[in-house]
Amino acid sequence: MGRSRRPNHPDAPLFHADHRRPRTRREFISQGFMAGMGTVVGSNLLNLLSPPRSVHAAIDQVLKDQCNLTINGDVKIPFICFDLAGGANIAGSNVLVGGTGGQLDFLSTAGYSKLGIPGDMTPSITNLNDVTTNDFFNTDLGLAFHSDSAFLRGILERTDAATRDKINGAVIPARSNNDTGTNPHNPLFAINRAGADGGLLSLIGSRNTDSGGNSMSPSSFFNLEVRPTKIDRPTDVTGLVDTGSLVTSFGQEKAVSILESMFKISQDKIEMANITTDEDIQRLLRCGYIKTADLAERFGNPQDLNPMLDTDIVGGAGIFTQDEFDNEGEFRKTASVMKMVMEGHAGAGCITMGGFDYHTGDRSTGEVRDLRAGRCMGACLEYAARKGKPLMMYVYSDGSVASNGTIDNSIDGRGKGVWTGDNSSTAAPFFLVYNPGFRPQLIGATPEEMAMHQQLGSMSADASVVTSATPAANNVNLLVETVVLNYMALHGQQNEFNTAPFFPSNGLGNLVDSLTAFQPIVTSSIDSPIIL
Repeated sequence: MGRSRRPNHPDAPLFHADHRRPRTRREFISQGFMAGMGTVVGSNLLNLLSPPRSVHAAIDQVLKDQCNLTINGDVKIPFICFDLAGGANIAGSNVLVGGTGGQLDFLSTAGYSKLGIPGDMTPSITNLNDVTTNDFFNTDLGLAFHSDSAFLRGILERTDAATRDKINGAVIPARSNNDTGTNPHNPLFAINRAGADGGLLSLIGSRNTDSGGNSMSPSSFFNLEVRPTKIDRPTDVTGLVDTGSLVTSFGQEKAVSILESMFKISQDKIEMANITTDEDIQRLLRCGYIKTADLAERFGNPQDLNPMLDTDIVGGAGIFTQDEFDNEGEFRKTASVMKMVMEGHAGAGCITMGGFDYHTGDRSTGEVRDLRAGRCMGACLEYAARKGKPLMMYVYSDGSVASNGTIDNSIDGRGKGVWTGDNSSTAAPFFLVYNPGFRPQLIGATPEEMAMHQQLGSMSADASVVTSATPAANNVNLLVETVVLNYMALHGQQNEFNTAPFFPSNGLGNLVDSLTAFQPIVTSSIDSPIIL
């Protein structure tokens, strides 16, 4: 039995005798030496390259088409991913994983011990006082969690029962390397290729990296024109649409007219100069003015985007109390990303949370950090419900951890196994889907078939990913393809996955149907999705 010890503070750095001192940015993030907060950055060339959206003024429609402008950023299901940097535990102690029969095809006692679950808390144990129930798994979210999962406790804390009734999910047993940002886990570029786009920005992420998160994107999906803009606090959001003193000095209507006139003057100069050698430069200059005019017209007051002023997010009836929001950076980060995505200003977003390399010889440190992550996940799901919009939320980490069976009986250790080392074979990312209409329906005519679609892959009895079960099980690039396939399937587009302009060169082959979890929840429209 392990001695009781106080957990590390959720933001305390993690020191490991078996790790070298952190040297890279990703190592600092995964071990918690670098916080998830960034500095406010202004517009730069990469921002200008992001496709502008809509201007409602009298500007030639052809030019609007050239600038890829759209009125509505809600043509696809909003998508948010959580990048838990460092190798978090997901399988077993949070989301249940099982054998070939699905989540409830239980593993061995030794296998659960490896996943940090002691023998008296395995999900197969029946409540001795009531043989019709089970103490140690919970299906309130459709997807089965361990009943004492810290992720689950955080999600339940932030969601209403009515919200939970319209959530379902799937888990994907899939190994990845430990403690490295070179795992191409990040799906944002692929999600954008599948059609996710926003009214202000295509993609956002809480890290100022090419992927917007800690893990990199598969190189085959990288697209410089939609590189994620860094958003991790309310001032980043309001700074996106700050038009300076123009609106303050002249009023919104006059400011838009001034900016339109600036565009027309610049257009005349370009035509008089007869510049024809670089059409992309001309388009960039033209669209830059159009975008600024659009911002002035739609967001004359940047505070309209401020999550601090959104009563669904902060305050008496909000998801976070004012004190929580003021004192917890991870909550401010989550609120900023989820507001941008759920209101259609960004098509998809990534929230990176650091310090998940928590094999510190105790259980309590990981439990506290998992609980906070669960609260942030729950906030996204509940905000989707309050906005009346669907959401796909994906959670992944670079690698995973394992336990040697020693028990942490401290209050925060909760009598569960301590994390003693990295173990890439115990990894299993998962996704949850909220649908305002009804709980997403698994594919399959029988409970047995549905179970096979709720767990895409399998674990061996000793809690190791069966790498031959799916293409994604031992290939992170194909894991991303599996995730985006399921995103497209929610729109009824799984049959288009293998075609251009989507993913004709994918590595999933003829397994598309078996790797799809849910029946469609929306039908895509050029104007807006229709919720089924």
